[in-house]
Formats: sequence, C-alpha cells, structure tokens
Amino acid sequence: MPRSYRPLNRRFAASLAIVSALIAAPAWAADKLVAADASMLKDIAQANIAEVETGKLALEKSSSAEIKKFAQMMVDDHSKGLADVKTLASAKGTELPDSPDAKHKAVALEFKALSGGVFDSRYVKQAGVGDHEATEKLLKKTQAEAKDADLKALAGKMLPVVQTHLQHARTLEAGLAKK
Repeated sequence: MPRSYRPLNRRFAASLAIVSALIAAPAWAADKLVAADASMLKDIAQANIAEVETGKLALEKSSSAEIKKFAQMMVDDHSKGLADVKTLASAKGTELPDSPDAKHKAVALEFKALSGGVFDSRYVKQAGVGDHEATEKLLKKTQAEAKDADLKALAGKMLPVVQTHLQHARTLEAGLAKK
C-alpha cells in the first residue's frame, strides 16, 4: 500500500470509531434532566397527585353539588396533567412519586375526619385555593428557571389550567364565606 494512503486510513478508522461510539450511546442520555429540573418535575407530579386524591375525597364527602362539580374538574384536569408529567418523565428518564407525599397524606387524614360544611370549607381553602396558589408559583418558577425546554413548555401548558382552577376556588371560597 502506498504511503499516502496510510494517514487517510488512520483518519477514516478514527472517524469510524467516533461515529460508532456516538451511535452506541443511548439516545435518552442527552435528554436527561439536570437535578433541579428533575426536582421541579417531581414537585409538579406531586401537586397533580394531591389534587386527584383530594378531589376524589371531595366527591365522596361533599354534599354540595357545586363543590362536587369542582372536585370532578380537579380529578379530570389533574389526571390529564399527571399523564403529561409521566410522559415527560419517561422521556427524560426521571422517576416520579406514585402517591401523595407526607404533607398531603396528613391533609387527606384531616379531610377524612371532617364532614358537611366544615369539610367543604376546608377542602376549598386548602386544596382549592392554597394548593393552587403553591402550584401556580411552582409552574412560574419552572418556566423561569428550568433548563429543559420540554419542562418549560409543560409548565407553560399547565399554568393557565391551574390559574383557572385557582380563580374558581376563590369564587367558591367567597360563596362559602357568605353562608
């Protein structure tokens, strides 16, 4: 083999090795979330899990048609939101919680002990207004601080829904205060 081909063969072999290494690398490795983004995604999942659980409880315990309607909306919308979060987490290789955290479990225990107007008032104040204020803040923080574009987009998609829920909850709370 003439000498002029040896450098080309070496370069070709080196290029082939680099291309092979890139092809062999898992595609999702480049899409993994940084720790702060993964934490925000887990918090968003937790917020949706909590709303679904408390919404189901309100469907059982509330005697108000208006609050049951709100609770059903919470179950439906936050189940859909949770599905979107799970889809993103799966794509990004992030493990999510599958049940409420200790704080929300404690709230659920408290709710289970209540009934009637006391339950309705507490549910609307805590799960309706309080939790949605916290989730709104979380989604805005995610939009502002997340590094991952897909996570930012998810927060942007969820924010108007949460804001609508918050407005509805505030209206319910005002109505309960008048009774």
